[in-house]
Amino acid sequence: MNRKLILGGTAGLVLATGIGLGVATLSGGSTAGGYGGGYGGDYGGGSSTTGAATAPATVTAPATVTTASTGLGQILADGRGRTLYLFEADPPAKSTCDNACASVWPPLTTTGVPQPGSGAIAGQLGTLHRDDGTTQVTYHGHPLYLYAGDTKPGATKGQGLDQFGAEWYALAPSGNKIDND
Repeated sequence: MNRKLILGGTAGLVLATGIGLGVATLSGGSTAGGYGGGYGGDYGGGSSTTGAATAPATVTAPATVTTASTGLGQILADGRGRTLYLFEADPPAKSTCDNACASVWPPLTTTGVPQPGSGAIAGQLGTLHRDDGTTQVTYHGHPLYLYAGDTKPGATKGQGLDQFGAEWYALAPSGNKIDND
């Protein structure tokens, strides 16, 4: 009998008894690559196959932007409750965080029209096209990012950090940065 166990988020490990070992890579959705820990996004499912040649899984759900209550107050979060940030170096509707920056501050990307969750304002949601071909979610004109140091929903360790040439801030549901200085 063949059984499979899928572990992880953006790079799930597929273990198949009696067949071998393969890796399934999830693409699309609201990806935030660059590190493990399941920082995929709002996955609406996917598929994989067992065996040594594991096929990539396909994600079809659009990203969700919602709100969460944290020590900073009400903030914007992705569909899994992870804090969303703006990068002060970004001009409106343009991302300047690529390569090494994007591995620490993964962009919130989507494979469709981003969806508002509880507390998010639908009219503030938008998208932009990144140089790598992905579609990044924006809110109030700000490209949205996650922070690799936030290891659980509601964490805000990226708040106020000065990295990659500018500061990073969580956003209020209004779309304005939360500046706790």
